[in-house]
Formats: sequence, structure tokens, C-alpha cells
Amino acid sequence: MRLRIASFTQCRTCQAARKSDAVTEEDIACLAPDDDRFSAREQAALAYADDFVNDWFAIDDDTYGALGRHFTTDEVVELQMFCAMMLAGGRLALVQRAWAEDSDPAGERVSRE
Repeated sequence: MRLRIASFTQCRTCQAARKSDAVTEEDIACLAPDDDRFSAREQAALAYADDFVNDWFAIDDDTYGALGRHFTTDEVVELQMFCAMMLAGGRLALVQRAWAEDSDPAGERVSRE
């Protein structure tokens, strides 16, 4: 979910960080809710992350029903909190121009000194 959300927020830290050496660039390129390399549980989480980022008004009882087939209520709340943290963190880093090669709004390179 973190890597999927980073594909929308363009958070370079999240895009570069891997929690496992087994995650390949091919895995990242195919990171989508309908990819059959993911279990039904993982697909449900990825679909929720997509809606959370892109179409939060679409999250409805059907969404919660789909999540409920794979997750407990506590796990759904944890997924929601994780999505919120990843979305907010990625957007914050982007608007803060958090990386050394970023430019300020006028196009000047931002000093990190």
C-alpha cells in the first residue's frame, strides 16, 4: 500500500525504500489492485488505497464489505490510518520540496544548509 500510494504522491523516499529485497522494480511497475500476483487480501487493500487517494467519495458500504471479507474491523481501521499517514506524508514531502535537488516555487534550487 505504501508503494502504491507513493506512485500517486510521488514521494521519492517511499518510492525508493523497500521493506524486502524480494521486491523488484517489475513488482513496483505492476503494483495494481487487479494484478494476479497479489492475493485477494492484498488486492482488496490496494483497491482501498487507490480509492483513498483518488476517489474517497466512492468509499461506501460495498467497499467496507469487500474489506470485511479479508480483514477484521481492527485491521480495516489500521489500513485506514496507514493510508492517511502515507498520503499525508507523501504530499507533505512534495510541497515542502524535501529533497536536495528540489526547487523552490520560483525555480531556484532550495538550500538545505
